[in-house]
Amino acid sequence: MTQGAWAMGLFGDKKTTQDAKSFPFTLSDAEWKKRLSPEAYHVLRDHGTERAFTSPLNDEKRAGVFHCAGCDQALFKSSDKYNSGTGWPSFTQPITPDAVGTSTDYKIGVGRTEVHCANCGGHLGHVFEDGPAPTGLRYCMNGVALAFKSGE
Repeated sequence: MTQGAWAMGLFGDKKTTQDAKSFPFTLSDAEWKKRLSPEAYHVLRDHGTERAFTSPLNDEKRAGVFHCAGCDQALFKSSDKYNSGTGWPSFTQPITPDAVGTSTDYKIGVGRTEVHCANCGGHLGHVFEDGPAPTGLRYCMNGVALAFKSGE
């Protein structure tokens, strides 16, 4: 096994490049565990994935804004949400280009583009190039990583 493969995370290292970055909103691990539910902590801080079709936000259709469940950063508008059929809330684009950041995730052995909150670094999901117009992108997010605020 090569050292490079370990560095790229090919053998189960759940951490990605954003872990080494500083973010405007930071808490200690103990503070995150107090702030978040166990499920939200698993996704946002440990880069986990919730089971498909388990989030009530997948079926959310009201007008509003989806925020980061960790730090309350506005992330996605409901007008950019669509039913991708995947079982996770999906969006064509973030609310602003700088609301989210991306990094390459090798957790499953192939590179995927991970999406994280630009404010706190929390793992949100992944972005794929199989979405509808106008962007052709599918921001496939874990519902437990989001908090919905209607009417914004």
